[in-house]
Amino acid sequence: MKEISQRMEKFARLMGVPFEFNVISGLNHLGQLTKEALGVVEDEAVAVNCMGALRRVPVEGRAAVIGMFRSLGPKVVTVVEEEADFSSTRYDFVKCFEECLRFYTVYFEMLEESFTPTSNEKLMLERECSRGIVRVLACDDDQDNEGERERRERGSQWSERLKEAFSPVGFSDDVVDDVKALLKRYKPGWALAQPYQNETGLYLTWKEEPVVWVSAWKP
Repeated sequence: MKEISQRMEKFARLMGVPFEFNVISGLNHLGQLTKEALGVVEDEAVAVNCMGALRRVPVEGRAAVIGMFRSLGPKVVTVVEEEADFSSTRYDFVKCFEECLRFYTVYFEMLEESFTPTSNEKLMLERECSRGIVRVLACDDDQDNEGERERRERGSQWSERLKEAFSPVGFSDDVVDDVKALLKRYKPGWALAQPYQNETGLYLTWKEEPVVWVSAWKP
């Protein structure tokens, strides 16, 4: 957290933006966060950046968390989640296994081709993936540790949830072009894909397989 704080403070200084960094500890997931704990001042502009955190919220509590975001009166909400469905399949082991196999096959292939064999970061990500597979396949929701539960959902599923409280915001052509230019600096195989009909956001793909979904929303 100290390193994150230093980076954000440095960036804020470069942009000339007043900035404070406050850590709220002791929470297992966003479902335990309250508006009061954030200490939002009435005349402040609020932006919610939710990167890989919603999947840790129990499925039944996700609507409440999105409602809490809405109560903050944010100018924008950004959501980044991995593209897999471990939510609707959680009571069907075969379907859950098939989805787990599909997602992690792509994920491990991406790691294999993106890092050197002895990369510490690669080993760390592989260990985390292994733990994630066990939690998805071997643990019932009432047995799993609440803070470790990761019931991923697809972008289309998150879109339906978020549309209950927010309206989607499209990404400008400049943003899309900047991301595509950035991807060229990495291993071949990465690309950016537009959403399907009636969906929103953008997809980061690996060899044409959606891996990550990103979207922006406003009240």
